[in-house]
Amino acid sequence: MSVMKRLSGILQAKANKALDKAENPADMLDLSYEKQVENLQKVRRALADVATAKKRLELQAKQLQAQAQKLQDQAKQALGQNKEDLAREALSRRATLAEQLESLGTQHQQVEAQQQQLENTATRLQTQVDAFRTKKETLKASYTASKAQASIGEAVSGISESMTDAGMTLDRAQEKIAQMQARAGAVDELIDTGALPDMLGGGGDDIQKQLDATAKSGQVDSELAALKAQLGTGADATPGITAGNGDDPAAGGAGANGAEGSKP
Repeated sequence: MSVMKRLSGILQAKANKALDKAENPADMLDLSYEKQVENLQKVRRALADVATAKKRLELQAKQLQAQAQKLQDQAKQALGQNKEDLAREALSRRATLAEQLESLGTQHQQVEAQQQQLENTATRLQTQVDAFRTKKETLKASYTASKAQASIGEAVSGISESMTDAGMTLDRAQEKIAQMQARAGAVDELIDTGALPDMLGGGGDDIQKQLDATAKSGQVDSELAALKAQLGTGADATPGITAGNGDDPAAGGAGANGAEGSKP
């Protein structure tokens, strides 16, 4: 196969594909219906022309018959006047008219047959056009419904695809959120354990941390001593409290110490 033939085949295939895509069945049906209506109109115009020709032949035949009758009367009148030659002339002309009338009669029969044939054709075409119009409207309605159904199917398919994409997007977003939450929890844990400042290289924060720890330890020692003091006074100073020594812990502590000092 030559290159030009292959190229021609490719171009023809492309053109056919483009035409198939651009072709609308509803428009093609309307076009076919219009062509059939045009053919019917042509037949009707031809039928009108034939009827006109038939009418013209009938008028010509009437005129010839009138002339033939006139010549017949003239021939009689000439014979009445003993003018045989004139009567012969009139009858000769009448014979010529009779031949013309016979020819017109033949033409009239032919035209009448054509008229009958055209009338039958017009009736048949009218029936076909009416049937095609009904079928055309049915097919157009079916095509419109099928097209709408296809559009709905494409829309549903697009919605399904969009929902699938949206679901995947939600999954990715949830995964990202989980990763960020895990990372935030790890950072908080590093901050709580003190590993994050060391990783960040913060030297001044270590001193402040040691100072805070010392202050916290001193506070804990003070609270521990206070608790010990309360426990010590709680065992021996109950009578003193009942006697009205007051709620002062120092006073209660002194009484307890005096009692312990009087024991052998």
